[in-house]
Amino acid sequence: MVKKSMKAAKESNQERLEKVLNARQLALKMISNVTYGYTAAGFSGRMPCAQLADTIVQTGRCTLEAAVRLIEGRKDWNASVVYGDTDSVFVLLKGRSKAEAFRIGQEIADAVTASNPKPVTLKLEKVYMGCVLVSKKRYVGYKYESPTQEVGVIEPKGIETVRRDSCGVVQNAMQASLRTLFASCDLSKVKMGLEKYWLQILENRVPLKDFVFAKEVRLGTYSNRGSREH
Repeated sequence: MVKKSMKAAKESNQERLEKVLNARQLALKMISNVTYGYTAAGFSGRMPCAQLADTIVQTGRCTLEAAVRLIEGRKDWNASVVYGDTDSVFVLLKGRSKAEAFRIGQEIADAVTASNPKPVTLKLEKVYMGCVLVSKKRYVGYKYESPTQEVGVIEPKGIETVRRDSCGVVQNAMQASLRTLFASCDLSKVKMGLEKYWLQILENRVPLKDFVFAKEVRLGTYSNRGSREH
């Protein structure tokens, strides 16, 4: 409901109202997450109730799996679910245009909503005309929010371009590569762009500050586990 109002505010260029509504939906999300956290925290939590926490997770999983079966069971859509997490599904509509993707996406949303008891609702949020799925909660897509939107927007989630513990060299290289990839869909151009950037690094034409990354230190020690992506 709040996100629907946000979309209306954005379309009418009410930037201030959009920011207020965005803060409101984030606050509601935080309240929900914290409430679940209270019940799932075990003996150290303020209100532990493992049965309730497990029920919430299992109910969400069952709802998601039912949606996947419905989507992939409709032959006329010729759709496949390539990613799903908590309350969302990413549906691949291979070879379809932007307009077709929005039309079929709305049909899918309506069908999944009708198959669930109220107030469970699936909404068509956006169409990615190009998407890279890296791993769970890490992806980037070229986003369109309506069929009439002419220019897409790169939307990164959980990758190095938006992570605070990633250095400028990695962020700049990835941002440039993604822009080239979504604009041209040509990996050879992405490769050429990276080679030019690496040459700048070798020739010391990249500022030293771009090689610095920030990382939180807890209890004054570094962990030896894992490795840096870059």
